Amino acid sequence: MNIFVAGLSYKTAPVEVREKLAVHVSRLSCQGCRLKVVGELSEIVLVSTCNRVEIYGVASHLNGNVQRLFDDLSSAEFDVTPYLYLKSGAAAVEHLFSVASGLDSMVLGETEITGQIKQAYQTAQEARLTGPVLNRVFQTALQTAKEVRSQTGIGRGATSVGSVAVELAERILDLSDKTVMIIGAGKMGEACVRHLHKKGARSVLVSNRSFDRAEALAEEFGGQAIRFDECLKAMVDADIVVSSTGCPHTILHRADLAGLMPARGNRPLVLIDIAVPRDIDPEVQHLHNVYLYDVDDLEVIVRENVRHREQELARCRDIIANRAQEILARFAGRASEPRTAARAPGFALFQPAACVG
Repeated sequence: MNIFVAGLSYKTAPVEVREKLAVHVSRLSCQGCRLKVVGELSEIVLVSTCNRVEIYGVASHLNGNVQRLFDDLSSAEFDVTPYLYLKSGAAAVEHLFSVASGLDSMVLGETEITGQIKQAYQTAQEARLTGPVLNRVFQTALQTAKEVRSQTGIGRGATSVGSVAVELAERILDLSDKTVMIIGAGKMGEACVRHLHKKGARSVLVSNRSFDRAEALAEEFGGQAIRFDECLKAMVDADIVVSSTGCPHTILHRADLAGLMPARGNRPLVLIDIAVPRDIDPEVQHLHNVYLYDVDDLEVIVRENVRHREQELARCRDIIANRAQEILARFAGRASEPRTAARAPGFALFQPAACVG
Protein backbone atom coordinates (compact mmCIF):
# COMPACT_ATOMS: atom_id res chain seq x y z
CA MET A 1 0.00 0.00 0.00
CA ASN A 2 1.15 3.55 -0.72
CA ILE A 3 0.56 6.74 1.26
CA PHE A 4 0.37 10.07 -0.54
CA VAL A 5 -0.81 13.64 -0.18
CA ALA A 6 -2.14 15.66 -3.07
CA GLY A 7 -3.27 19.23 -2.68
CA LEU A 8 -2.81 22.93 -3.06
CA SER A 9 -2.11 25.69 -0.57
CA TYR A 10 -1.54 29.42 -0.29
CA LYS A 11 1.99 28.69 -1.56
CA THR A 12 0.76 27.30 -4.88
CA ALA A 13 -2.70 28.78 -5.45
CA PRO A 14 -4.32 32.20 -4.88
CA VAL A 15 -7.49 32.51 -2.83
CA GLU A 16 -9.69 32.69 -5.94
CA VAL A 17 -8.56 29.14 -6.77
CA ARG A 18 -8.59 27.75 -3.24
CA GLU A 19 -12.17 28.88 -2.64
CA LYS A 20 -13.39 26.88 -5.64
CA LEU A 21 -12.16 23.69 -3.98
CA ALA A 22 -12.93 24.49 -0.34
CA VAL A 23 -15.09 21.95 1.51
CA HIS A 24 -17.20 23.02 4.46
CA VAL A 25 -16.51 21.08 7.64
CA SER A 26 -20.05 19.67 7.58
CA ARG A 27 -19.33 18.00 4.21
CA LEU A 28 -15.90 16.54 4.92
CA SER A 29 -17.12 13.02 5.60
CA CYS A 30 -19.55 12.92 2.67
CA GLN A 31 -17.02 14.36 0.23
CA GLY A 32 -14.28 12.13 1.64
CA CYS A 33 -16.42 9.05 1.04
CA ARG A 34 -17.04 10.12 -2.53
CA LEU A 35 -13.34 10.76 -3.19
CA LYS A 36 -12.43 7.39 -1.69
CA VAL A 37 -14.61 5.69 -4.30
CA VAL A 38 -13.56 7.94 -7.21
CA GLY A 39 -9.87 7.50 -6.43
CA GLU A 40 -10.12 3.79 -5.56
CA LEU A 41 -8.45 4.52 -2.22
CA SER A 42 -8.37 2.17 0.75
CA GLU A 43 -8.05 5.07 3.23
CA ILE A 44 -8.56 8.83 3.03
CA VAL A 45 -8.52 12.01 5.11
CA LEU A 46 -9.71 15.25 3.50
CA VAL A 47 -8.35 18.52 4.92
CA SER A 48 -9.84 21.89 3.97
CA THR A 49 -8.84 25.19 5.63
CA CYS A 50 -8.61 28.80 4.48
CA ASN A 51 -5.04 28.18 3.31
CA ARG A 52 -5.10 24.63 1.93
CA VAL A 53 -7.13 21.77 0.49
CA GLU A 54 -5.36 18.42 0.78
CA ILE A 55 -6.21 14.77 0.25
CA TYR A 56 -4.23 12.23 2.29
CA GLY A 57 -4.76 8.76 0.94
CA VAL A 58 -3.60 5.17 0.82
CA ALA A 59 -3.86 3.31 -2.48
CA SER A 60 -2.26 0.47 -4.39
CA HIS A 61 -1.81 2.82 -7.34
CA LEU A 62 -2.88 6.28 -8.49
CA ASN A 63 -3.04 5.87 -12.27
CA GLY A 64 -3.51 9.60 -12.84
CA ASN A 65 -6.45 9.76 -10.44
CA VAL A 66 -5.18 12.90 -8.66
CA GLN A 67 -6.64 15.17 -11.33
CA ARG A 68 -9.96 13.31 -11.13
CA LEU A 69 -10.07 13.76 -7.36
CA PHE A 70 -9.75 17.52 -7.59
CA ASP A 71 -12.07 17.78 -10.57
CA ASP A 72 -14.65 16.13 -8.32
CA LEU A 73 -14.05 18.74 -5.60
CA SER A 74 -14.40 21.76 -7.85
CA SER A 75 -17.75 23.41 -8.44
CA ALA A 76 -16.39 25.09 -11.58
CA GLU A 77 -14.74 23.69 -14.68
CA PHE A 78 -11.11 24.80 -14.73
CA ASP A 79 -7.69 23.17 -14.87
CA VAL A 80 -6.42 22.82 -11.33
CA THR A 81 -3.28 20.90 -12.37
CA PRO A 82 -0.85 23.87 -12.36
CA TYR A 83 -1.62 24.50 -8.68
CA LEU A 84 -1.30 20.94 -7.36
CA TYR A 85 1.51 19.20 -5.54
CA LEU A 86 1.88 15.47 -4.99
CA LYS A 87 4.08 13.90 -2.34
CA SER A 88 4.38 10.26 -1.43
CA GLY A 89 5.96 7.96 1.11
CA ALA A 90 8.36 9.72 3.48
CA ALA A 91 7.76 13.11 1.84
CA ALA A 92 3.99 12.79 2.40
CA VAL A 93 4.44 11.83 6.05
CA GLU A 94 6.90 14.68 6.73
CA HIS A 95 4.56 17.11 4.97
CA LEU A 96 1.66 16.14 7.23
CA PHE A 97 3.84 16.46 10.33
CA SER A 98 4.96 19.93 9.18
CA VAL A 99 1.39 21.02 8.48
CA ALA A 100 0.12 19.76 11.84
CA SER A 101 2.98 21.53 13.62
CA GLY A 102 2.26 24.89 11.96
CA LEU A 103 5.49 24.91 9.96
CA ASP A 104 3.72 25.02 6.59
CA SER A 105 1.23 27.70 7.67
CA MET A 106 1.12 31.25 6.40
CA VAL A 107 1.50 32.27 10.05
CA LEU A 108 4.53 30.22 11.07
CA GLY A 109 3.94 28.31 14.29
CA GLU A 110 0.20 29.01 14.48
CA THR A 111 -1.74 26.57 16.62
CA GLU A 112 -5.15 26.65 14.93
CA ILE A 113 -4.05 24.27 12.17
CA THR A 114 -3.38 21.49 14.69
CA GLY A 115 -7.02 21.55 15.74
CA GLN A 116 -8.13 21.60 12.11
CA ILE A 117 -6.00 18.56 11.29
CA LYS A 118 -7.36 16.77 14.35
CA GLN A 119 -10.95 17.58 13.36
CA ALA A 120 -10.40 16.41 9.77
CA TYR A 121 -8.87 13.14 10.99
CA GLN A 122 -11.59 12.47 13.57
CA THR A 123 -14.27 13.19 10.95
CA ALA A 124 -12.70 10.67 8.57
CA GLN A 125 -12.20 8.11 11.34
CA GLU A 126 -15.81 8.37 12.52
CA ALA A 127 -16.95 7.88 8.92
CA ARG A 128 -14.74 4.77 8.72
CA LEU A 129 -12.64 6.29 5.95
CA THR A 130 -9.32 5.57 7.68
CA GLY A 131 -7.54 2.36 8.55
CA PRO A 132 -4.29 1.09 10.10
CA VAL A 133 -2.01 3.32 8.02
CA LEU A 134 -3.66 6.75 8.29
CA ASN A 135 -4.77 6.13 11.87
CA ARG A 136 -1.16 5.63 12.92
CA VAL A 137 0.18 8.46 10.73
CA PHE A 138 -2.34 11.08 11.89
CA GLN A 139 -2.08 10.11 15.54
CA THR A 140 1.70 10.42 15.29
CA ALA A 141 1.33 13.76 13.47
CA LEU A 142 -0.66 15.19 16.39
CA GLN A 143 1.86 13.82 18.90
CA THR A 144 4.70 15.33 16.84
CA ALA A 145 2.97 18.71 16.76
CA LYS A 146 2.77 18.65 20.54
CA GLU A 147 6.44 17.72 20.78
CA VAL A 148 7.47 20.49 18.40
CA ARG A 149 5.62 23.11 20.44
CA SER A 150 6.92 21.87 23.79
CA GLN A 151 10.56 21.43 22.76
CA THR A 152 11.10 24.47 20.54
CA GLY A 153 10.21 28.14 20.54
CA ILE A 154 8.43 28.05 17.18
CA GLY A 155 5.12 29.01 18.78
CA ARG A 156 6.54 31.73 21.00
CA GLY A 157 4.77 34.90 20.00
CA ALA A 158 3.09 33.06 17.13
CA THR A 159 -0.12 34.63 15.92
CA SER A 160 -3.28 33.38 14.26
CA VAL A 161 -4.72 34.57 10.97
CA GLY A 162 -7.26 36.52 13.03
CA SER A 163 -4.60 38.39 14.98
CA VAL A 164 -2.66 39.18 11.79
CA ALA A 165 -5.87 40.64 10.35
CA VAL A 166 -6.08 42.93 13.38
CA GLU A 167 -2.44 43.91 12.90
CA LEU A 168 -3.25 44.83 9.30
CA ALA A 169 -6.22 46.90 10.45
CA GLU A 170 -4.00 48.67 12.98
CA ARG A 171 -1.52 49.59 10.25
CA ILE A 172 -4.29 51.13 8.17
CA LEU A 173 -6.12 53.07 10.90
CA ASP A 174 -5.60 54.00 14.53
CA LEU A 175 -7.92 51.58 16.31
CA SER A 176 -8.26 53.59 19.52
CA ASP A 177 -11.05 55.78 18.15
CA LYS A 178 -12.56 53.39 15.61
CA THR A 179 -15.55 51.07 15.50
CA VAL A 180 -14.72 47.59 14.25
CA MET A 181 -17.27 44.99 13.16
CA ILE A 182 -16.54 41.27 13.19
CA ILE A 183 -18.76 39.10 11.00
CA GLY A 184 -18.47 35.47 12.07
CA ALA A 185 -17.93 34.44 15.69
CA GLY A 186 -15.96 31.24 15.06
CA LYS A 187 -12.37 30.70 16.14
CA MET A 188 -10.91 33.30 13.78
CA GLY A 189 -13.60 35.80 14.70
CA GLU A 190 -12.93 35.19 18.37
CA ALA A 191 -9.19 35.74 17.80
CA CYS A 192 -9.99 39.05 16.10
CA VAL A 193 -12.19 40.25 18.96
CA ARG A 194 -9.60 39.17 21.54
CA HIS A 195 -6.82 41.12 19.83
CA LEU A 196 -9.00 44.15 19.13
CA HIS A 197 -9.79 44.27 22.82
CA LYS A 198 -6.06 44.24 23.62
CA LYS A 199 -5.44 47.00 21.08
CA GLY A 200 -8.05 49.19 22.74
CA ALA A 201 -10.55 49.52 19.88
CA ARG A 202 -13.22 52.04 20.86
CA SER A 203 -16.14 49.82 19.91
CA VAL A 204 -16.45 46.23 18.71
CA LEU A 205 -19.58 44.93 16.97
CA VAL A 206 -20.02 41.15 16.64
CA SER A 207 -22.41 39.62 14.11
CA ASN A 208 -23.03 35.92 13.65
CA ARG A 209 -25.73 33.61 12.29
CA SER A 210 -26.15 32.28 15.81
CA PHE A 211 -27.10 35.40 17.76
CA ASP A 212 -26.47 33.63 21.06
CA ARG A 213 -22.87 33.05 20.04
CA ALA A 214 -22.51 36.70 18.98
CA GLU A 215 -23.94 37.82 22.32
CA ALA A 216 -21.60 35.58 24.31
CA LEU A 217 -18.50 36.78 22.49
CA ALA A 218 -19.52 40.44 22.58
CA GLU A 219 -20.32 40.27 26.29
CA GLU A 220 -16.96 38.67 27.10
CA PHE A 221 -15.08 41.60 25.61
CA GLY A 222 -17.47 44.47 26.23
CA GLY A 223 -18.73 44.64 22.66
CA GLN A 224 -22.19 44.77 21.08
CA ALA A 225 -23.93 41.85 19.38
CA ILE A 226 -25.62 42.46 16.03
CA ARG A 227 -28.15 40.13 14.43
CA PHE A 228 -26.83 38.65 11.20
CA ASP A 229 -29.61 40.06 9.05
CA GLU A 230 -28.92 43.52 10.45
CA CYS A 231 -25.14 43.61 9.98
CA LEU A 232 -25.33 45.67 6.77
CA LYS A 233 -27.42 48.32 8.50
CA ALA A 234 -25.04 48.38 11.48
CA MET A 235 -22.10 48.79 9.09
CA VAL A 236 -23.04 52.44 8.75
CA ASP A 237 -21.20 53.05 12.02
CA ALA A 238 -18.21 50.77 11.35
CA ASP A 239 -14.78 51.93 10.22
CA ILE A 240 -13.29 48.45 9.76
CA VAL A 241 -15.08 45.19 8.99
CA VAL A 242 -13.36 41.82 9.42
CA SER A 243 -15.34 38.93 7.93
CA SER A 244 -14.61 35.27 8.66
CA THR A 245 -17.81 33.25 8.25
CA GLY A 246 -18.02 29.69 6.99
CA CYS A 247 -20.62 30.59 4.37
CA PRO A 248 -20.16 28.82 1.02
CA HIS A 249 -21.24 31.94 -0.86
CA THR A 250 -20.72 35.71 -0.93
CA ILE A 251 -22.50 37.59 1.86
CA LEU A 252 -21.52 41.19 0.99
CA HIS A 253 -22.08 42.29 -2.61
CA ARG A 254 -21.03 45.43 -4.45
CA ALA A 255 -24.64 46.62 -4.69
CA ASP A 256 -25.01 46.32 -0.91
CA LEU A 257 -22.04 48.55 -0.20
CA ALA A 258 -22.82 50.96 -3.03
CA GLY A 259 -26.13 51.64 -1.30
CA LEU A 260 -24.48 51.85 2.11
CA MET A 261 -21.74 54.39 1.41
CA PRO A 262 -24.00 57.47 1.02
CA ALA A 263 -25.55 56.70 4.44
CA ARG A 264 -22.01 56.72 5.84
CA GLY A 265 -21.32 60.12 4.33
CA ASN A 266 -18.80 58.28 2.12
CA ARG A 267 -16.42 57.85 5.05
CA PRO A 268 -13.59 55.37 4.28
CA LEU A 269 -14.52 51.74 4.93
CA VAL A 270 -11.82 49.10 5.35
CA LEU A 271 -12.89 45.50 4.67
CA ILE A 272 -10.69 42.54 5.64
CA ASP A 273 -11.99 39.25 4.30
CA ILE A 274 -10.21 36.26 5.86
CA ALA A 275 -12.81 33.67 4.85
CA VAL A 276 -12.32 30.98 2.22
CA PRO A 277 -14.55 30.88 0.23
CA ARG A 278 -14.49 34.68 0.37
CA ASP A 279 -17.35 36.49 2.08
CA ILE A 280 -16.99 39.75 0.19
CA ASP A 281 -17.40 40.35 -3.53
CA PRO A 282 -13.98 41.44 -4.92
CA GLU A 283 -15.77 44.06 -7.03
CA VAL A 284 -16.42 46.21 -3.95
CA GLN A 285 -12.81 47.43 -4.12
CA HIS A 286 -13.79 49.53 -7.12
CA LEU A 287 -16.16 51.63 -4.99
CA HIS A 288 -14.91 55.04 -3.86
CA ASN A 289 -13.44 55.01 -0.33
CA VAL A 290 -13.86 51.22 0.04
CA TYR A 291 -10.62 49.33 0.69
CA LEU A 292 -10.69 45.54 0.49
CA TYR A 293 -8.04 43.08 1.68
CA ASP A 294 -8.27 39.28 1.55
CA VAL A 295 -6.41 36.49 3.33
CA ASP A 296 -3.57 36.53 0.79
CA ASP A 297 -2.89 40.21 1.56
CA LEU A 298 -1.83 39.23 5.08
CA GLU A 299 1.34 37.62 3.78
CA VAL A 300 3.43 40.82 3.95
CA ILE A 301 2.89 41.05 7.71
CA VAL A 302 3.41 37.32 8.09
CA ARG A 303 6.81 37.46 6.37
CA GLU A 304 7.97 40.01 8.91
CA ASN A 305 6.83 37.85 11.81
CA VAL A 306 8.55 34.76 10.37
CA ARG A 307 12.01 36.31 10.74
CA HIS A 308 11.69 36.19 14.52
CA ARG A 309 11.11 32.43 14.55
CA GLU A 310 13.20 31.11 11.68
CA GLN A 311 16.06 30.06 13.97
CA GLU A 312 13.74 27.46 15.53
CA LEU A 313 12.90 25.85 12.19
CA ALA A 314 15.96 23.58 12.07
CA ARG A 315 15.11 22.08 15.47
CA CYS A 316 11.49 21.56 14.42
CA ARG A 317 12.49 19.85 11.19
CA ASP A 318 14.86 17.51 13.01
CA ILE A 319 12.01 16.37 15.28
CA ILE A 320 9.70 15.86 12.31
CA ALA A 321 12.30 13.95 10.27
CA ASN A 322 13.03 11.64 13.20
CA ARG A 323 9.35 10.90 13.90
CA ALA A 324 8.63 10.30 10.21
CA GLN A 325 11.59 7.93 9.94
CA GLU A 326 10.40 6.00 12.99
CA ILE A 327 6.87 5.46 11.72
CA LEU A 328 8.02 4.49 8.23
CA ALA A 329 10.43 1.97 9.76
CA ARG A 330 7.50 0.43 11.65
CA PHE A 331 5.46 0.14 8.49
CA ALA A 332 8.40 -1.34 6.60
CA GLY A 333 8.86 -3.90 9.36
CA ARG A 334 5.22 -4.92 9.19
CA ALA A 335 5.35 -5.20 5.40
CA SER A 336 8.17 -7.76 5.65
CA GLU A 337 6.28 -9.93 8.16
CA PRO A 338 3.86 -12.71 7.11
CA ARG A 339 0.34 -11.33 6.89
CA THR A 340 -2.35 -12.38 9.31
CA ALA A 341 -5.85 -11.05 9.81
CA ALA A 342 -4.65 -8.99 12.76
CA ARG A 343 -1.80 -7.25 10.94
CA ALA A 344 -1.80 -3.97 9.03
CA PRO A 345 -1.64 -4.18 5.24
CA GLY A 346 1.75 -4.04 3.54
CA PHE A 347 3.27 -0.60 3.12
CA ALA A 348 5.49 0.64 0.32
CA LEU A 349 6.68 3.97 -0.98
CA PHE A 350 5.83 5.71 -4.21
CA GLN A 351 8.63 7.17 -6.26
CA PRO A 352 10.18 10.40 -4.84
CA ALA A 353 7.76 13.32 -4.48
CA ALA A 354 6.87 15.02 -7.73
CA CYS A 355 4.90 18.07 -8.78
CA VAL A 356 1.75 17.63 -10.79
CA GLY A 357 1.64 19.70 -13.93
